[in-house]
Amino acid sequence: MRAPISVIIPTLNAEASLAPCLGALGEGLAAGLLRELVVSDGGSEDGTAALAEAAGAILLSGPPSRGGQLRRGAEAAKGDWLLFLHADTQLALGWAEAVQAVLTRPGAYHFRLAFDAASPAARWVAGWANLRSALFGLPYGDQGLLIDRATYDAAGGYPDIPLMEDVALARALRGKLRALPATAITSAAKYQHQGWIARGARNLGTLLRYFAGADPETLAIRYRR
Repeated sequence: MRAPISVIIPTLNAEASLAPCLGALGEGLAAGLLRELVVSDGGSEDGTAALAEAAGAILLSGPPSRGGQLRRGAEAAKGDWLLFLHADTQLALGWAEAVQAVLTRPGAYHFRLAFDAASPAARWVAGWANLRSALFGLPYGDQGLLIDRATYDAAGGYPDIPLMEDVALARALRGKLRALPATAITSAAKYQHQGWIARGARNLGTLLRYFAGADPETLAIRYRR
């Protein structure tokens, strides 16, 4: 019997963060949960591709658009379940047991968010993200997504857009997303560089503009500035 889960990771110059992300998958491999690793790259110019190939990943290359990269990764994956992770996110110890417990219950699941920083600001932002996920069913991509293939296909999958692809899919999955009793630890680097309040306000503003109908391409350009 084949292992059930295909892990899909979108990358773009992610050499520094990809190794810890992959290392955290080891307990899932030991538990017999992981069928394959799909790295969907957007044109990295560092050692990302070499690292992915050394890990035995299926390496895809295409234009740098996270929604498109995730979509291509899902199309190439063969597992009955899809586990989408960002390259700068590590699953905390114990995740494999939590995941194994839901594999008999098809649906969509996300992890609790934490940052790799111990400041009060980090805990506050993570707390808000987890509250937003619980109240509004809007987990972001850095919280990871575990979803069975049938549920993913029925929701239309990730749209090929450069930003808000995670929100678009969450809205298509409205009422079906549930939290796992496990944690995804994501990088705090962008918050630490830009400021926790400034970055949080920027994210909220981008979300509200998207809900108001703003074009994701335009939002992506403003976001990268």
